[in-house]
Amino acid sequence: MRYYKLLIIGLVVLLSACNAQRRVLYLQDVESGSEVVLPDNYVIHIKPLDQITVVVNSKNPELAAPFNTSTSYNALSGMVMNSTANENSLQVLTVDSKGYITLPIIGEVKVSGLTREEAEDKIEKMIVDGEYIADPKVNVRFAKLTVSIIGDVTRPGRYDINKDQLTIFEALALAGDLTIYGDRENVAVIREKDGKSVVTKLDLRSQDIFSSPCFYIEQNDVIIVSPNKYKAATAEINQNRSFWISLASTGISLATLLLTIFTISK
Repeated sequence: MRYYKLLIIGLVVLLSACNAQRRVLYLQDVESGSEVVLPDNYVIHIKPLDQITVVVNSKNPELAAPFNTSTSYNALSGMVMNSTANENSLQVLTVDSKGYITLPIIGEVKVSGLTREEAEDKIEKMIVDGEYIADPKVNVRFAKLTVSIIGDVTRPGRYDINKDQLTIFEALALAGDLTIYGDRENVAVIREKDGKSVVTKLDLRSQDIFSSPCFYIEQNDVIIVSPNKYKAATAEINQNRSFWISLASTGISLATLLLTIFTISK
């Protein structure tokens, strides 16, 4: 009988370990060597209120210089000053609410909804069509893109995006991955779209994540990792334990006080 009990205990421990492993494994339904269909080769698009830099180059630097100047007002002299952008001090342009930026010489350019490469091609075409430069080479860069990651991850916070394509797994890696208590089947991504906040739930354990519109992360996304039910249960137990310990401590203190008062009164 003793051996049967040990066998049963061993099986229970083994099954518990398997269940625990399934809670934390990613892409559980993907076989080794299998191919999954990814969304289109998505890259980050420019949005209203993004900040970007635009530098125009040419074989003749003098022709490109006017496109790389920013206008500022000197309050002391009362004069308008022009400065040329360089690698150390680039002019940062903010995309307005309608999706436009204003560039020297060519004026307003709508860049919202375009990738960096598409914006570069559009500006180059406008310069050539205006017969300003025959061989322009435009370089568009994001000045600052961030993603916020909160909840049950190792290092919650706001992180810079330094590439044009970032997956949900890469974003979570920036925050040190989920903790052992992070709920891998219920990760929320909040994204601003058309003036509304859209919440998308992701199951990191399933290959269905590859077809999600939030598999690729965009600027200003907020990723929320909720605690799983085991952490919630542990927290509740600890909270109840603290309550009863506090209540017992208060009872002991009250009893001691009453005993002291009774002793003195005698």
